[in-house]
Amino acid sequence: MKPLGPIPAGFTALDGELAIGGRKATDLAVEAGPTPLFVYSRAMLRSRVAALRAAMPARLGINYAIKANPYAPVLEFMAGLVDGFDVASAGELAKLGEVGIDPARVSFAGPGKRDEELESAISAGCTINLESEGEARRALAIAERLGVQPRLAIRVNPSFELRGSGMKMGGGAKQFGIDEERVPALAREIIAAGAEWRGLHIFTGSQALDAEAIIETQANVLALADRLAGEIGTILPKLNMGGGFGIPYFNGDTPLDIGAVGAALAERFAGLPERLSATELCIELGRYLVGEAGVYLTRVIDRKVSHGQTFLITDGGLHHQLAASGNFGTVVRRNYPLAIATRFDAAPEEEVNVVGCLCTPLDRLADQAYLPHADVGDLVAVFCAGAYGATASPAEFLGHGPARQILA
Repeated sequence: MKPLGPIPAGFTALDGELAIGGRKATDLAVEAGPTPLFVYSRAMLRSRVAALRAAMPARLGINYAIKANPYAPVLEFMAGLVDGFDVASAGELAKLGEVGIDPARVSFAGPGKRDEELESAISAGCTINLESEGEARRALAIAERLGVQPRLAIRVNPSFELRGSGMKMGGGAKQFGIDEERVPALAREIIAAGAEWRGLHIFTGSQALDAEAIIETQANVLALADRLAGEIGTILPKLNMGGGFGIPYFNGDTPLDIGAVGAALAERFAGLPERLSATELCIELGRYLVGEAGVYLTRVIDRKVSHGQTFLITDGGLHHQLAASGNFGTVVRRNYPLAIATRFDAAPEEEVNVVGCLCTPLDRLADQAYLPHADVGDLVAVFCAGAYGATASPAEFLGHGPARQILA
């Protein structure tokens, strides 16, 4: 038997079934149409942002990195909860425009922005986080041709990283950002060229559960920003401190202590150096805001035994939940949080493998999991599906197409 990951707090049973947003899983599946289906909970999104604001200093802005989940109803809902948005393509910028979000609330990062993307961002009036000197000069040339003042910040590649992060995005040679020692000269260049100087973006890593590591990194970010502001020789209007806040996916993971992070940050803010005293400060989060609010529902379409092992075969799989299959950044496959949604309050009684419908042995949603007995027609729930599911999985693989999505 292999343990399952922890089901996020906030999910309950209703008439024996998993309830999401106060509604039974079977009712949601009927409303949305055939499974598979992603369901995102408004209540959990709201409570996650509220808890984060309660823990963090009031001065700290919260940005939503929409790469985690760009589903239009989620974007519309988050617009009333967060202070800003971060995008990584012109396509993501267009998604925000389609739901009426002011581009002035948006910053645009990414190491490979094409000229047409820079033009879209400059025309819209969003902030561009520059990732190289070449990108900066292309942006300035485009702005001059358009006859507009671009809003430009610099993404810094710092000399340090976020300890214990799932993906390290700072320290050493990286495709992300500009090495810290080259930042002051470029900042002075773009200010002299007449751009609106929007400050620094320092992102060091993602998916960290260690509060002390995040506290240490945030202290390093503030110190680096102060030093760079001094070397640039002007006020720092804004500092995007990055994110890195993780969520528990696997057995043994423990939730991030945001109370400890917030208390340490409040102490830092109380003693900020003069150069940062008027700086707008924010963090940038994706999966932490939306990951635990999402559930992937897939239906059992066959039950079979092979060499003594029971397999529940579903109509979903890795083409919608690549990460849960263990094929999205993990070295050793471990089980995500998973349950039989239609028997949510039933006691486990059998060891089964839950697999998808694709003709590849990689398509596994749970290995040797101890679950309630499930038959054809039952719904399986994969949790922590609110981030990097629908848009980070190969939905067209083998022609099955995307899953439906709903905000409940």
